[in-house]
Amino acid sequence: MPDLLFELFSEEIPARMQGRAADDLKKLVTDKLVDAGLVYEGATAFATPRRLALAVQGIPVRQPDLREEKKGPRVGAPEKAIEGFLKSAGLADISQATVQKDPKKGDFYVALVEKPGRPAIDVLAEILPLVVRTFPWPKSMRWGSGRLTWVRPLHSIVATFGPETEDPDIVPFAVDHIAAGDTTKGHRFLSPGTIRVRHHDDYVQKLLEAKVVLDPARRREIVLHEAKQLAFAQGYELVEDQGLLEEVAGLVEWPVVLMGAFDPAFLTIPDEVIRSTIRANQKCFVVRDPKTGKLAPRFILVSNTEATDGGQAIVAGNERVIRARLSDAKFFYETDLSTRLEARLPKFEQIVFHEKLGTQAKRIARIARLAVALAPLVGADVDKVRRAAQLCKADLLTEVVGEFPELQGLMGKYYALAQGEDPSVAAACEEHYKPQGPADRVPTDPVSIAVALADKLDILVGFWAIDEKPTGSKDPYALRRAALGVIRLLLENKFRLSLGSFIKGHQSVIHEELHRHTTRFDFAEEGGLTNPRAVPLDEKLPSDLLAFFADRLKVQLREQGARHDLVDAVLALSAQDDLLLVVRRIEALANFLDTEDGRNLLAGVKRATNILRIEEKRDGVRYGGAVDPALFRDAEERQLSQAIDTARAAAEAAVAREDFSAAMAAIATLRPVVDAFFDKVTVNADDKPVRANRLRLLDGIRAATLAVADFSRIEG
Repeated sequence: MPDLLFELFSEEIPARMQGRAADDLKKLVTDKLVDAGLVYEGATAFATPRRLALAVQGIPVRQPDLREEKKGPRVGAPEKAIEGFLKSAGLADISQATVQKDPKKGDFYVALVEKPGRPAIDVLAEILPLVVRTFPWPKSMRWGSGRLTWVRPLHSIVATFGPETEDPDIVPFAVDHIAAGDTTKGHRFLSPGTIRVRHHDDYVQKLLEAKVVLDPARRREIVLHEAKQLAFAQGYELVEDQGLLEEVAGLVEWPVVLMGAFDPAFLTIPDEVIRSTIRANQKCFVVRDPKTGKLAPRFILVSNTEATDGGQAIVAGNERVIRARLSDAKFFYETDLSTRLEARLPKFEQIVFHEKLGTQAKRIARIARLAVALAPLVGADVDKVRRAAQLCKADLLTEVVGEFPELQGLMGKYYALAQGEDPSVAAACEEHYKPQGPADRVPTDPVSIAVALADKLDILVGFWAIDEKPTGSKDPYALRRAALGVIRLLLENKFRLSLGSFIKGHQSVIHEELHRHTTRFDFAEEGGLTNPRAVPLDEKLPSDLLAFFADRLKVQLREQGARHDLVDAVLALSAQDDLLLVVRRIEALANFLDTEDGRNLLAGVKRATNILRIEEKRDGVRYGGAVDPALFRDAEERQLSQAIDTARAAAEAAVAREDFSAAMAAIATLRPVVDAFFDKVTVNADDKPVRANRLRLLDGIRAATLAVADFSRIEG
């Protein structure tokens, strides 16, 4: 079958856009091929700084013929309806249609429409220019007098179609006076001449000969391997950076790895500042001394050309720029050290955190107040927590963080250590932002944990208080990440915390700040204002926020392999705001349901619950309350009643002492008597009082199991 080779050659495409553009090109073309009935065998897309390319293998030579029946109006329909049907079906006369009989709707016309398939190359000539004109670049531009918009000026288009063993045909189309052809160009400097290409393999090989590595994955491999080898040869170790590697591979078509140096005097700057400076300004990698683990005064750059002088001029140019940038960074760092962190705090009075939540100074005060309250519960020193909470945001006003925002927190730690703060206080300045994602580490120092929890809870309660909650996929304030951070801090450090009480307490603090000078008035009937009263507290906020935590906990536990229905079954119980206990209960429930007793009891409970639901709906009443032993007719009823009382008491006692395995074991004792009850007893007895009493027994089963979980929410 024929193959398609499609290339769009332009000026340099920004590295950040290349990967998405390659995926979009593949999807747009292949989706349109499938829609046109041209089912292909495989497709691969590529991107370099100057080209997007797509190879599609195994495209049919032509579309399949289509044969379909087109239903028309009823026989005897108005003339206008008949004419419209003939036009849409491509018929000259109604006699060319057939009549189908329908005993219910009457006779109606049917046209047999036959549409012969078109050559695939003609279909491609329609698809490809449409793809070019509608390509979804994040940003695009116009140039010259043309009307086409593209990310950068588009120079040429390659579009060939044909079997691999033959010379392909050129797909006949043009976009904005750029006609498709079979020629492209190689490397801008090393091989700028025109290249004629045929098929994918021929295209890849000729580009390689013209100093262009087409596959971005291969360019990444070359850069990483050569950088490691060059560092090793000099006795150093490459500091790997996947994000930078992706970016650099998108900046070059022919990667050439070189090493440069900078003045060792700059090593007095923190390693992270050096790395950020070199990375952000020159897209270079840093290396470290494997003996000490500290950065070495060397860097690795990736050039896009093979220089005649071996790259000496390129290296010298990068060294010159990096020297200037590191000089700036050293100046910023030393300037920051001259001012103590606490001396910066008054400036926060003029910085608004959020227009509805006040200044950054108020936020810091709230964090400090909450962190101090949390400190005893996580085993942290109160004075250290108070000091850390006061200083944790101060580095936001430093020169280095202003230049490199990604170093916030880390620079706070360095500055705190430099001014003699306690190591735990300094660590909290960095770690209170953590964890920032599912792969980020969780702080273990109690001071850091207290401040990190306070920081995240303040954000969550604050934005809930002003009704700025996440909606759908939108979460501009990263509140989902904050909630997940709280969950990981508590679970991974195994800390007990009643979230509900802290949410309520902090809500009151924020509410007082928001409405300190706000009063509502009632209007008197004859006009005027009367009866001033304070704005009431939103009583739904704690439960709404706890529900949000529950949703985040489900996501977290699901990623760890827990069943979502077990999470629902435990969270359905009231007052479930101690996340560590919730997880322990879920683990115990999962272990219980893995046993035969657990599975059989679950089946019995579900049977009881289903019967109750049906009968309560039919009767319009809820069957609850105490059973009447005088109405027992069978021994199994009495045995079940006694077993329920015993199991429920034992389970509640076990839950009270937080022994969930024992609670499950207590509930498991119900299994044989529940089985016996359903085997021997007819619930819906003819005697109405007896029937009602037996339904109350079923409610007793439901109530007893609620001591450990809501079994009705468990699947299976």
